[in-house]
Amino acid sequence: MTLAGLSGVLLLATLPTSASGGLPLFATNIGRGQVYQGAEWSLAVAPIAVIALSLVLVRWWPYLIVAGGLAAGWVLVAPDVTGYLVRLCLTTVPQATILVGVLGCAQSLLRRGAPGLGAAMAGLALGARLVGSTIGGLLAVYYQPGSGYLVAMHAMVVVGLAGAVAALWTLRRGDPAADGPADREAAPAGRWQRWRLPLAGTLAVTLAVPLSQLDTSDVAALMGVDAFTLQRHPYAQVAMIGAVTLVVAAGLAALGGLWSLGGALTAAVAQVAVAAPLSLATGALAFAGPARWLGALAGLVLGVLAVLSRWRVAMAGSLAVAAATSVFIAHAATTGSPERIAEQHRVVPGLLMMVLVVAAGTAVAGAAAPPLNRTGAIPAALGPLAAVIATGGTQTLQATYLETDGGTSSNSHLTTSGLLLLVAGAAVAGLGVAHYLTERWAQRQRAEQIRQEAATAERDRLARPIHDGVLQVLAMVQRQGAEAGASGTQLAALAGLAGEQEAALRKLLAGGGTLVPPARGSGGTDLRTALTGLAAPGIEVAAPAQEVPLAEVKARELVAAVRAALDNVRRHAGDGARVWILLEDEGDGVRVTVRDDGAGFAPGRLDEAQRHGRLGVAQSMRGRITDLKGTMSIESSPGQGTEVEFWVPRGI
Repeated sequence: MTLAGLSGVLLLATLPTSASGGLPLFATNIGRGQVYQGAEWSLAVAPIAVIALSLVLVRWWPYLIVAGGLAAGWVLVAPDVTGYLVRLCLTTVPQATILVGVLGCAQSLLRRGAPGLGAAMAGLALGARLVGSTIGGLLAVYYQPGSGYLVAMHAMVVVGLAGAVAALWTLRRGDPAADGPADREAAPAGRWQRWRLPLAGTLAVTLAVPLSQLDTSDVAALMGVDAFTLQRHPYAQVAMIGAVTLVVAAGLAALGGLWSLGGALTAAVAQVAVAAPLSLATGALAFAGPARWLGALAGLVLGVLAVLSRWRVAMAGSLAVAAATSVFIAHAATTGSPERIAEQHRVVPGLLMMVLVVAAGTAVAGAAAPPLNRTGAIPAALGPLAAVIATGGTQTLQATYLETDGGTSSNSHLTTSGLLLLVAGAAVAGLGVAHYLTERWAQRQRAEQIRQEAATAERDRLARPIHDGVLQVLAMVQRQGAEAGASGTQLAALAGLAGEQEAALRKLLAGGGTLVPPARGSGGTDLRTALTGLAAPGIEVAAPAQEVPLAEVKARELVAAVRAALDNVRRHAGDGARVWILLEDEGDGVRVTVRDDGAGFAPGRLDEAQRHGRLGVAQSMRGRITDLKGTMSIESSPGQGTEVEFWVPRGI
């Protein structure tokens, strides 16, 4: 499983990307006022359809990684024989399938009790995209045939595909742990939760189609401003559309739940925050040889190590603060003109900034994954939802590029990125604290439930001996006392029994004893002999000729249940009722049947007796047999007598 996820991460690093988003929306980047003609609609429909299908089929995430790798490999191997529209569609399709596949792997790892690996895999999903953005340009693979970059991409695709295919055999039947909320079967709302996340992610990506077709006059009418003003300030137009994207996408993320909204916003803020510093660092290291990709790789490793630890939230917040600090220092050291770092190719500050921002982005995305695990929101929230919000946020920030004279600023506005890095650190910290408090509350709920179940079991255990002892004696006293002809000898015997039960109760209440007879080990005893001793006038016992061995504790409890059945016959079957006890040795267990020819009872009588506190059948009989892992059945009808059957296994 881990091999398949890492193969997907390697494939993500080979795909054309930009620093600003984990899943760039192609339709929003091809210009405003776009009108699709004929086959050009495939540019918009194909990515949406693929993302929707990937989110629905997330349990088949290994197949998604393989399919995305094959598509990416086709673009690399045959760019010239692939049609223009198909080639442009394929720049987004592999990104969608592989990204959702890697996030599905992260969710599965978290569900299987590997929080560190799951968080690391989620962080790698973004970190690999950041590393890929530093290796080459967005369309470098198409315009540099035969370059070393292209050869490296070929090798990475081959290795990634080989690893994904090799791991596919163990997951060939899918991975149910990666799909849907963890408790979807326990709650009816889980079925809606299963579908609303793919729906929210698909609708968010669909925003690209109508927004890309807005021209300047449409935006002016929508915002209630003059179209000529927007023509003079193109950055403002982009920022307005970005604001709409941001608000609507955030609302769609809320459709998936509060955890989905929190996780998507946290990951999106991190993506927006690292865009400008990473672009600046990449420019500074443009002529530094392998230092550019080595620095990005070092940041990726640092971010992964942070989320592998149990202190991933604190580490992610610390890395975000460190990255923000490096950004503020770069801005201050260049007296507000940080572009000098790129223009003068300052290797040391550029390398330091690259390592820290890549590490921060990776760690924040990874630390945001565990809180989304229970609702199953990782693939949708950290995938398309976070990407769309990041796209809208990046476009909205372009309004900060305006100067008071209407022109554009010359610097990279690193201070805004630094502030956003601090916000990302605070957001992941808040998400982690909320997750911790929720888990603690759930643990307390589970502990309380276990305590209540244990208390109920203990109450039932104590109720059986009390019923067989105190309550039976008191009932006998009541019956015998009501008989006018009761002799003095009978009353003396009853008084002795009552005295014994009173002493036992006082000892129990004082905390020095129990009403339950002490267990005398698990040695065997002859059940046939114990049941034969119950024979009396009107009670016949039929048993095998040979011994019927049974563990002593089980034999004692089974005989007590039979005595309780006999007591019910004496009290309810009527005068002159006869009883037959049949013992059968079935090898793996023993079966005892108690049948009488008394008055019987109507259906529902036992439930009524239990509601009125008469627990002879429920506690003294059924409760004992249930504790022995056995079964009990009662059949009766008015005038036809009653038959009680006990079965107790010999094993533990």
